[in-house]
Order: sequence, then structure tokens, then C-alpha cells
Amino acid sequence: MAGKVKKPGKRGRKPAKIDLKAKLERSRQSARECRARKKLRYQYLEELVSSKERAICALREELDMYKQWCSAMDQGKIPSEIKALLTGDEQKISHNGSNTKASKNSKVAADKPERRNE
Repeated sequence: MAGKVKKPGKRGRKPAKIDLKAKLERSRQSARECRARKKLRYQYLEELVSSKERAICALREELDMYKQWCSAMDQGKIPSEIKALLTGDEQKISHNGSNTKASKNSKVAADKPERRNE
């Protein structure tokens, strides 16, 4: 038989004599860091879910308000909020204390520049 003769178990580097206690401590530290990252990730996701739930509730309230407006308009009545929007009297809406989209828009308008298609 010509060629190389294999020596079993002698390939590669010899495993370094690692202190078992140090290895266990590194493993524990790594596990602690992993748990901390996981906890932060779950906190972030929980906050994200709660903010989305709040947004959904606000949108549902807004939808209900629009449905009420539509049913009132179907009966021939024009809601005071729509009248105020049509006349540009947003102060009347904010003084009424109603939680309408118009009052929300007036608050947002103060934060954002208004875009108009004229």
C-alpha cells in the first residue's frame, strides 16, 4: 500500500486546556446577556402592540363618528361639526370640547405645515 498512513485522532489543533470554571462563567454571562436582549425585545414589541391597539381604538371612534354624521345627513340634518368645517370655524369645534377629527386636525395642523391643492 503506497501513500500516507493515517494516524487516528491526531489531526488539527490540540484542544487547549481551558479552565472549566472560566468556560462556565462565560456561558452564564452569555445566557444573562441573551435573556436581557430577549426581555428588551419583548418590551419593545409589547409597547408596539399597545400603541397599535390605541391607534385602532382611535380609528374606530373616528369611524363611528363618521357613521353618525352620515346617518344624520341621510336624515337631512347637517352636524354642527361639518357646518363648522365648511365655514372654517374650527374654534367653535374646539370650544365645544368634542373629540372630533376636526379638532384633532386643528391640533395636527399646528405641528405640520398645511398642504393645499389650489
